[in-house]
This record gives sequence, structure tokens and C-alpha cells, in this order.
Amino acid sequence: MPEPPTAASAGPDDIGPRIDKWLWHARFFKTRTLAGKLCNGGKLRVNSAPIAKAHYRVRRGDVLTFPQGGRIRVVEVRAFGMRRGPAAEAQALYEDLAPALPRRTIDEAGQDSTSAAPHREAGSGRPTKADRRAIERLRGRP
Repeated sequence: MPEPPTAASAGPDDIGPRIDKWLWHARFFKTRTLAGKLCNGGKLRVNSAPIAKAHYRVRRGDVLTFPQGGRIRVVEVRAFGMRRGPAAEAQALYEDLAPALPRRTIDEAGQDSTSAAPHREAGSGRPTKADRRAIERLRGRP
């Protein structure tokens, strides 16, 4: 497994802030604490090497791989932020290398193709309350 580059091998302009702070500045996480938990949990990779500490210093050109919201994000560090600014400013800090998400499409039945819930045909599965009442009427029960 490749070792992450050390601070001695990078130039003074290439060494940036702590990785948890950069993730927060780039607006990947709502709080810096959440970014730190991701780093300390060992779920973050920098240039294919797992990082287990939030105090790791990010550098320009580093490729970060981490889970976020049910998908895997792969981003390259382009710049360092001085503050957590607006979204347009945050998007200038990185380049997204992950493939784009599929567009939402609506099929003939009016169902969203990207929805998590599977489609079930009407009449299949458990009967509704109205169905149960109709069955009871057919059986002659009050």
C-alpha cells in the first residue's frame, strides 16, 4: 500500500490546511465535526492510501475518495479556502472526478426509475382495508 507523501516532500505553497477543515470549507460536510468523524473512522483515502487522522495536511493535486450520501465521491484538490464561503466559491476548491449521476426518468407507469422503492402491480400483495371489507361482504359476514 503506498504511503501518503510527507510534508517534507512538498513545497511550502503546496501544503494546505487539515483535511477535515478543507472538507468543511469545500462544503462536503455541514460541520467540521462530521468531516473529522469521517477522517478518524478510516473512511477517507488520499491518493489511494487510507487516512485515519483528521490532522492530515491536504496538498494541491491530492485525490480524495470518500463516501457521502449513499455514493462515493472522488475529488481532486485544486485550491485551499480561507473561509467557508458560498457554494460557488467552494466548488472552485476541487474538481469532481466521479462519474455523473444518472438523470431521473419517468417510465410509462409514472414511476421514477431512480427511486429506491420497487414498483408493485395493483392487486398484488396485501389487501387494503377497502379490499378486506369487500371480501367480508362477499362472504356474507357483517
